[in-house]
Amino acid sequence: MSDGTSPELPPLPPQPASEAARATAPAHAPVGPAYDPATDPDDTGVPSISGLEVTEIGRGFFRALFDLSFRTFITRRLASAFYAVGLVAIAMGFLVWFVLGITRGILALAFNPGAGIALLVATIIVVPIAAFLSIVILRFVIEGLVALIAIAENTERTAANTRR
Repeated sequence: MSDGTSPELPPLPPQPASEAARATAPAHAPVGPAYDPATDPDDTGVPSISGLEVTEIGRGFFRALFDLSFRTFITRRLASAFYAVGLVAIAMGFLVWFVLGITRGILALAFNPGAGIALLVATIIVVPIAAFLSIVILRFVIEGLVALIAIAENTERTAANTRR
């Protein structure tokens, strides 16, 4: 590379992804609606689950929930629910600690004004920052888990479609 030449680019695939997806699906592929390029929102050829019935999605969730082999993942389906529950828990913790800190700061003003003011200022500054950082950490953890599951699912799909 130091001789000024650019590295060789990898060869282009024989066909674009949208055309490859239109090709015949393998025998082990899930049965679903036929691929229609006119309804493909991003022209990738990857079918969405919007064509499935709600009962099929629910049945698949409970089947995955009790899958003892852990071949199917439910984390992606429940990520938004976990995030909502986490946000509610953080909000409740914020309110409890904020109210307790303000109350104790006001009570401490009667006995030691310096300590009361310090507790009030600390509560007003530290509790919101801690709540914000908790939300950021919760989001990072859930995004990391969802990304890890997506990698596992994509790797499994790639391995299933690799010619041997």
